[in-house]
Amino acid sequence: MPITPFFRRTALSLCLLAPALPALAGPNPTPLPPDVEAALARAQVPRDSLVALVQEVGQPANRLAWQPHQPVNPASLQKLLTTSAALDLLGPAWSWTTPVWIQGELADGVLKGSLVIKGSGDPKLVVERLWLLLRRVQQLGVRDIQGDIVLDRSAFAVPPHDPAAFDGEPYRPSNAGPDALMLNYKSVTYTFTPQPARNVALVAADMPLAGVRVDATVPLLKGPCDDWRGDLRADFTDPARVRFAGGYAASCGERQWPTAYADPKAYNERALAGLWRELGGKLSGRVRDGAAPATPPTFEVTSEPLAETIRDINKFSNNVMAQQLFLTLGATQRGTGSPDQSRDVVRQWLVDRFGDNVAGTVVENGSGLSRDSRVTAQLLARVLQAAWAGPAMSELMSSLPVSGIDGTMRRTRNANTGRAHLKTGSLRDVTGIAGYVLANSGRRYVVVGVINHPNAAAARPALEALVKWTAAD
Repeated sequence: MPITPFFRRTALSLCLLAPALPALAGPNPTPLPPDVEAALARAQVPRDSLVALVQEVGQPANRLAWQPHQPVNPASLQKLLTTSAALDLLGPAWSWTTPVWIQGELADGVLKGSLVIKGSGDPKLVVERLWLLLRRVQQLGVRDIQGDIVLDRSAFAVPPHDPAAFDGEPYRPSNAGPDALMLNYKSVTYTFTPQPARNVALVAADMPLAGVRVDATVPLLKGPCDDWRGDLRADFTDPARVRFAGGYAASCGERQWPTAYADPKAYNERALAGLWRELGGKLSGRVRDGAAPATPPTFEVTSEPLAETIRDINKFSNNVMAQQLFLTLGATQRGTGSPDQSRDVVRQWLVDRFGDNVAGTVVENGSGLSRDSRVTAQLLARVLQAAWAGPAMSELMSSLPVSGIDGTMRRTRNANTGRAHLKTGSLRDVTGIAGYVLANSGRRYVVVGVINHPNAAAARPALEALVKWTAAD
């Protein structure tokens, strides 16, 4: 991977903050387990592409240490740093609040004024909760807004975002940019329900976007349910018109397809106007950005606690929610939810808590959706050890996917099913795991393994072998 100017600046700043670690020369102190070596060889991945560390929880000695001080791209293992810092700095019961103002004269359901909503970064203001927010407005007597719906998004200061920049997939919901008023991840979920009697599948869209037409039905197809999304021949390029030129296999049953909206800048405007009108409300003005008043709000909408939010972030590796949390750290600790301030918060937290182990770390964002992020196996293990000994241990551990049970580890079924809590990470040339494994002896271990190589995906069995070896102590 090329070393960008950003990588050089950030790595240098962190190396100045923490003493340099001694260079790793000569053989590693502990050899790799034979099954790990064999899996790497089958995937044609050199041993030096792997970093790994295994320690019993609460114990400083290494059971296995393989290049533990070598910085590597962690992919979504970066979320462990973001969520651990948030639990430490904010606390597991912390929550986001979204204040709402009803401004102007209200009589007989008519508001001669504006509805104002101020975002604070809530990462889960999804369609159901937004519906409840607008329903509360109606319960307070508002049916006809003869002014504007004003959105205050000033809590975050973020640069323009190109959803196609990272991987060329602009319609992937995980590529949505952060927003202080993030509504439903700026996405639409299309539900396809077969109606055999009519030989069509019904198409339903949530969120309802004002001014956007969606094909109401698609023809039913015979045959197996294989590439059902490809069969639909979807066209999302026109922000005002969503088309499905193909068909939908009846054998698929009911399925859902979440996609990012083609014009993310217009999403909030269309979503609020569309949902308000679907609730039977009227709007004479428009939805626009603006400033919230300094007066107390009419009411507030409160998110679920942070402990619940990080379960979604870590179990399902939700990039959008991780970025929202990352910028929230900047907003709460530095007064501005900007990428620079948020990076500074996480860097400083790492230095304060882990000192020498921070050397070589590069924090670009909170999700790990990056080519420049770097972290060592030693630092990830230290974070997990500190979490185990800390007051929020149960919250962090329960947020990690359980092998063979849920989250991104749901399909990993083997002898260790249910005994490993592991965050996963993957990019085009990265695969990794980090978490806790309960061994046959009853001991619990911190396990970290990361592979950086063009064949990383093929080398996942090496990480599975590492977990199996750890469990069979």
